Amino acid sequence: MTVLRQSLSVVTLATIAFAPAGALAQGGPALVKVDQVKTEPLSQTVPVLGRVVARQQGPVATRVAGAVAEVKVEVGDRVEAGEVLALLVDERRRYERELALSELAAAEAQQKTADAELGLRRQEFRRLESLTGSAAFSRARLDDKRQEIVVAQGRLSESAQRMQMAKARLNLADWDLEQTRVLAPYPGVVNVKHVSAGAFVGVGDPIVTLIDDSGLEVEADVPTERVAALKPGTEIGIRLDDGSLHGASVRAVVPRENPLTRTRAVRFLPAFGDVARPLAIDQSVTLNLPIGVARDVVTVHKDAVIKRQGGALVYIVLDGKAEIRPVRLGEAVAGRFEVLSGLKPGDVVVIRGNERLRPGQPVQPDKTGAAAGAVTGPKRDAS
Repeated sequence: MTVLRQSLSVVTLATIAFAPAGALAQGGPALVKVDQVKTEPLSQTVPVLGRVVARQQGPVATRVAGAVAEVKVEVGDRVEAGEVLALLVDERRRYERELALSELAAAEAQQKTADAELGLRRQEFRRLESLTGSAAFSRARLDDKRQEIVVAQGRLSESAQRMQMAKARLNLADWDLEQTRVLAPYPGVVNVKHVSAGAFVGVGDPIVTLIDDSGLEVEADVPTERVAALKPGTEIGIRLDDGSLHGASVRAVVPRENPLTRTRAVRFLPAFGDVARPLAIDQSVTLNLPIGVARDVVTVHKDAVIKRQGGALVYIVLDGKAEIRPVRLGEAVAGRFEVLSGLKPGDVVVIRGNERLRPGQPVQPDKTGAAAGAVTGPKRDAS
């Protein structure tokens, strides 16, 4: 009898030890916290190092040869498009322009003379032609005058060509004179100053190196197997070395592969906005590139998953009772897991208090912080 009483006491203590806390305290359903199974996009990313590059940068060269009279900028100066960077000695080109002007004036005078001569020959021709049928008419003189008109027309045409040549020579002299002012082709910052006053430069010699920091891009050498997910316009995230996050989109994938690294250069258009420190060319950045195409997946809260004997179980709330479901999980999605099978969107799962539940046990969802529609859970299908 004593042994029977001791056995009953052990069973009673075991029952008390493993009973849900809510049921023991209240004598009713166990109080649990719940969450809904939902559908959300899954977009996995991989970090890739990139660098800040300028769409426009390089040396600003001279277009004419000559001695440098003055360099008007220093390293670090910011310039606008069309601003004068340097001046070349221009006296010779001014004289050449004056000479071209004189040649044009002479050509214009010759053309006026030729035009007047042609007018005179035509007038004489009409006077002789009016004498046709009279005793004073001479066919030979009329033919000679006709030939003189042809010669005068040729001289007029020749003078017109000379005038065109003089105009072209003047335009060339104007252009040469204008090129003694070396201008900034785009806005930017002077990175290198190549010459000083007194130096002689030839055509194509650099004066300064200019960086356009208003049109920055990001370039990264992306592994070939990741390029398929990068289409023009694809949105990605960028992290600077100060920890700030920014957006960017793919502008172009360069169709050339590095056979040593099996990578391709990809250009991104960033939206940096306000940054803690000024950006610099070749500054390193981290790009979060998508591994594949984003897809919608069914997810469950990580706290709802119970690992037992190498498998995964989840308690769902159905008709106010806890029912256990085996699930097959996929990728992690923030604080949730992708559900491959076992659950559907809208299912209400237990995320706190599930460790001590038993299948079929009544539960009472905690309304504090519960999502709308996730308080009592769905009803069992009548079928």
